[in-house]
Amino acid sequence: MARVFITGSADGLGRAAAETLLDDGHELVVHARSTARLRAVDDLIGRGAAAVAGDLADLEQTRHVAEQVNTLGRLDAVIHNAGVYTGPDILPVNVVAPYVLTALIERPHRLVYLTSGMHSGGRAELRGIDWTGRGGSYSDSKLFVATLALAVARRWPDVYSNTVDPGWVPTRMGGPHAPDDLRLGHLTQEWLATSDDAEARTSGGYWFHQRRRDPHPAALDPRFQDALLASLADYTGVTLSG
Repeated sequence: MARVFITGSADGLGRAAAETLLDDGHELVVHARSTARLRAVDDLIGRGAAAVAGDLADLEQTRHVAEQVNTLGRLDAVIHNAGVYTGPDILPVNVVAPYVLTALIERPHRLVYLTSGMHSGGRAELRGIDWTGRGGSYSDSKLFVATLALAVARRWPDVYSNTVDPGWVPTRMGGPHAPDDLRLGHLTQEWLATSDDAEARTSGGYWFHQRRRDPHPAALDPRFQDALLASLADYTGVTLSG
C-alpha cells in the first residue's frame, strides 16, 4: 500500500480521491488551508489519515506545509490537487505552491499535478507575470502547472511525474451542472499515484480519464520549462534540485 499526500483534501476532487484511497487501504496525509478547516476532514482523520494545515496562497505557510509533511516521513506519492478558479490567489495556489512543495518535500516516487483542458488557452509567456497573484489567468496557471509537471519528469528521471485533466466535474469549483463524470474526475490521479499497471508507471504524460493526450506544445518545450522553473526559483528563493 502507498503513502499519499493530497493537497486540498477538504472538499471536491481532493476529498473524493482521499476517500477512495482510504477505502483501498492506502495511507493518507490530507491537507486543509487552516487548522479550523481541518474539521472538514475529521472523518478521514478518524479513519487513520494524518493531517497538515496551511494556506497555499501564502508562501511561508506553504513552506510550513512541506515541513509538516516531511516530519511525517517519506511519501510514495503526492497529488497536487489544490486549486482556485477566480480571485487573486490563482497563481500562488495553482502554480507557486506546487512548485514549492515539489522542491521542499522529500522526493516521492510519484507526482501528480492537476491541470485543466483550459490550459490549452493559456499563454506561454512569463513576461509581466507577478507570482504574488497579478498578471495571470486561470488558463495561464493551468498551462504553467502542466509545464511544471513535465519539467519535473525531465529533471527527475527516477520519479513518475504526470499531469491530469480531471474534466469539468460537479464540484464546488465546477458547479452542480458540470457535464463530466465525478468518479472519472478523480480516478486517473488515484491510478497514477498508486497503480502497478505498466501505463501508470510512466512519466511525462498529460492524462484525461486514463488516456494520454497531447498537451499545449509549450508544456513540452524544455526552454519554456526551464524559464518557468527559473522564474519560480527567483520569486520563491527555492530551487528545484537537478
